[in-house]
This record gives sequence, structure tokens and C-alpha cells, in this order.
Amino acid sequence: MAIKPILPKWPGEMTDRERFVNQMHYKPVDRCFNMEFGYWNDNFRIWKMFVDNGITNNGEADIFFSFDRFGSVGGSVWLNPAFESGVIASEGKYDIIRNGDGLTAKIMKDRSDTIPNYIGSSVVTPDDWLKVKRERMDVNAPCRRVDGKAIAERHPKNRDYPLSVNCGSMIGKIRDMLTLEGLAYACCDYPEMVEDMIETCCVLVENFLDQVLPYVDFDCAGGWEDICCKSGPLVTMQVFNDMICPRYQRINDKLKQYGIDIWYTDCDGDVRPLMKGFMENGINCLFPFEVNSCAHPVELLSAHGRELRIMGGVDKMKLVGRDNIDAYLDSITPAVERGGYIPFCDHRCPPNVTEEDYMYYLARKKELFCRPLSFAE
Repeated sequence: MAIKPILPKWPGEMTDRERFVNQMHYKPVDRCFNMEFGYWNDNFRIWKMFVDNGITNNGEADIFFSFDRFGSVGGSVWLNPAFESGVIASEGKYDIIRNGDGLTAKIMKDRSDTIPNYIGSSVVTPDDWLKVKRERMDVNAPCRRVDGKAIAERHPKNRDYPLSVNCGSMIGKIRDMLTLEGLAYACCDYPEMVEDMIETCCVLVENFLDQVLPYVDFDCAGGWEDICCKSGPLVTMQVFNDMICPRYQRINDKLKQYGIDIWYTDCDGDVRPLMKGFMENGINCLFPFEVNSCAHPVELLSAHGRELRIMGGVDKMKLVGRDNIDAYLDSITPAVERGGYIPFCDHRCPPNVTEEDYMYYLARKKELFCRPLSFAE
């Protein structure tokens, strides 16, 4: 069924690609790039406008709201094959499941959006890791092969939308597989194992990049870490600086070889202790920049100058009530006018935000930012 947009696309004279590239490089744009990160699964069941129009996922929602197009290309840079997932037991209103990362978790039977309670990992010792590495992370496995020419045909150089290449995760997915507690113990008990896991993740990403970068004209790179909470990093600075940052640098060397100078990573929490390592090794854009656990976007952008970009940073807690929405959007206007900043909800929009408030937020964002921007110093 064809999706009928509820809103018109913001008017403009540039293509989405031209607009994104210029905004990220402080060059004039016809208007701000217009995008959002998406919604909790519950929103697709609760918001009437989604239900009535058959909108069931974030891709459909992007079309529904006529957002600017933002494309991405990824490869097999993690477990392949994944662990067999499914329910292994039940306890009252909970199911005990094993997920694709090999974790055992307790989740709600009704599958409401909550953070799972992880209760066990398939990887604890170096022997466990070597088995997983051999069976599920072989860089030479057929599943790791990518047809760069075919991808280039799907995303030609003359396309009108920006395209990101996925640079995976150096430590975030490892934390997923070991659990936070498991990673903390492993860094102390088996540091060689942890570094080999990081190295393996890096090699898988490098292998993917080597197959696509020569063929596809990418505008930026993206990744995922989630290695911070509201109190800061979930790994020691020694692990970050000595094990993780050198792998960022290797990936950045490949990106720079092909002219990719914007690299964002999705890391929630207070990322400020990691900023020096991020930026010295190529990661110069934060996404979706969770405000409550870190800082207001203007604060961080002011601290790091034009070397830093942010995509996101609209406090989801402020999308309740028109006065709150107005005040917060007014507060980020200087960041939009500075350049290198694309505002949207700082994570998936939660279901406690009403659809009426959300539609007001989109309308108000258009009023403020659908205009020419010159980004003067």
C-alpha cells in the first residue's frame, strides 16, 4: 500500500544531498536538513495517525512526514551467523529468551518497550570467545563478501540524497555480548581477550570498507557504540585510549583516503570524557546526542568549535507541552545558525509524547529552521 504523507516536504532549492553536505561543512544552505531518528515501537500502536494510516516502522514514518532522505549502507561486521534466538522459558508475565548476541534475558511477554534484564552471556572465558570467533566472526566467510559495484548502481554518484557507510562498533557490541558486568570483569581478568575482540571487530569493518569504498561515493560514515551512561564511560579511559582509539584511527585512515571527513557515532550518555579520543581519531559528529545524560548541544559545540558536529540533541523530555517545545527549540537556534548541527529528537521519540505535541514540534521546527542559513563565523 502506498504511503500518503501527512505533511508536505519542506520547500527548498537544493537537493537533500547538497543540503546535508553543505550544512555539515558550514557552507550556505537553502534551509536546515530535516530528519528525525524515529519512534519507540509502542508509538506505532498508540498514535492514532500511525494506526489509521498503516504506519508500522520508522522507514514508513519518514515517508509519512516527508522528511529529507538520508541513506546508509552496511555490511556484515558482527556475528554471522547470529545465535539462534527464541523463548527458552517463561516466568509469570516474563519470557526468558536468548537473543542473537547469545545473551539470556528476561523480557515482558507482551513485548512492551523496556530494557531487557540480561541474566547470562554465552561468552565469559577466552575459550568461549575463541569458539565464537571461529564459528561466527570469520572475516573470510562468504557472508562477509560485498558487491561494491552493485551497491554503486543502487546509489549512483548523481543521487540526490546523502549516503552514509556503516563503520560498525569497536566496543559497544562487545559490551552487548558480554553484558556490562561481564565486560568490566573481562577487562580485569582477560584483557588480552577483550583486545582481541576489539581487533576482530575492527578487521571486520576494514574488510567491509575495502569492498565498498573504491566503488561508492559516500558523504559520511556512521557507527554505534553506546558505551556511556549518565556518569560517563562504561570502560576505563585506559581501555578506551589504548585499545579502542587506535582502531578508530585505522578506520579513519581508510575513510580519509576516499574523501570521507564526517564520521558520526551513536553513543548515549555523557560522552564528554571520550571527546578527545573521538575527535583525534576521526569521529567528529555525535548522534543522536542524548541531552539529559550529557549537556545542551550549544555547550558542547561551543567547547569544541567547528571541528565538532551534532545530529540530534532535541531533548525528548521537552517534547511535552507547547511552552516546553517552544523554549527548547529557541535554545538550540544558535546551534542551528552556527552550522554543523542538524536538530532532531535525541533518541527514538517515546510514547509519552502525544501525537498532538509531536505535530506541533514538527510545525514549530519548520517555522524556525526552514529558511536560508549562511553559517558566518
